[in-house]
Amino acid sequence: MNSPTAKSILEYGLVSGNTGLVQLLGLCPLLAVSNNAVNALGLGLASLLALTITNTVVASLRRLSRRDVRIPAFVTIIAAVVTAIELSLRAWLPELYQVLGLFVPLIVTNCAIMGRAEAFASRHDPARAALDGFAVGLGFLWVLLLIGMVRELVGTGAVFAGSGIMLGLPWLETTVLGGYRGFLPAILPPGAFIVLALLIALRNRRQRHLVATREQAPDASVVAAT
Repeated sequence: MNSPTAKSILEYGLVSGNTGLVQLLGLCPLLAVSNNAVNALGLGLASLLALTITNTVVASLRRLSRRDVRIPAFVTIIAAVVTAIELSLRAWLPELYQVLGLFVPLIVTNCAIMGRAEAFASRHDPARAALDGFAVGLGFLWVLLLIGMVRELVGTGAVFAGSGIMLGLPWLETTVLGGYRGFLPAILPPGAFIVLALLIALRNRRQRHLVATREQAPDASVVAAT
C-alpha cells in the first residue's frame, strides 16, 4: 500500500473529504455553535486540537493494542484528550467555555474523530496521522468559522463581537456595517441550515464546473500528435 503524500492528505482534509461540506459529519455543533464567529472559532480550534492529538496518540499506540479492543481503546483516548481540552478551556477561557457548554464534551461523539482514528491513524505512522488530523480539523474549522462569520455579519453587521471578553483578543472585534439594524433569522437555527446549504450548493456547482472543464479539454496526446 502506497503511503499518502502530505499534499494528498491536506487536499483530502481541506477540500475533497471536508467533514462539514462533503461528509456532513459533526453537524450538531457545526449548526448549533455557529451563530457567531467567536463561538465557531473556539469550537473549531478545540476540534482541530482533539483530532490532531488523537490521531497522533492512536498512531503511536497502533502496534500495542489488539484489533478486537481497538474501538474501546480509541474511545478512551478520544475521551481523555477531549477532557483535557475541556478542563483547559474551563481554566483559561471560562467565558468561552460557558458559551460552548455541552458542545465541548460532545466532541467525543464526533464521528469524524473516530472515523479518522480507525481509517487513517491506526494504519499509518504518527507524523502522517498528525498531519491528517490537522488537515481534517482545519477543514472543519474553516467551514465552521465561515458559517459563523456569515451568520454574525448578516445578523448583526459585525464579526467577532465579544472576542475581547471570551478570547482576550479585543482587536478582532469589527463592526462592518455601521448603523445596521440586523436580521434576526440569520443568527437563529434556520440561519445555520440556510448558510450551510448555500455553501454545499456552491461547492457542488464548482465540482460540476471542474468536471465539465476536464471533459471538454482536448486530450494532450491527441494535441501532441496533431
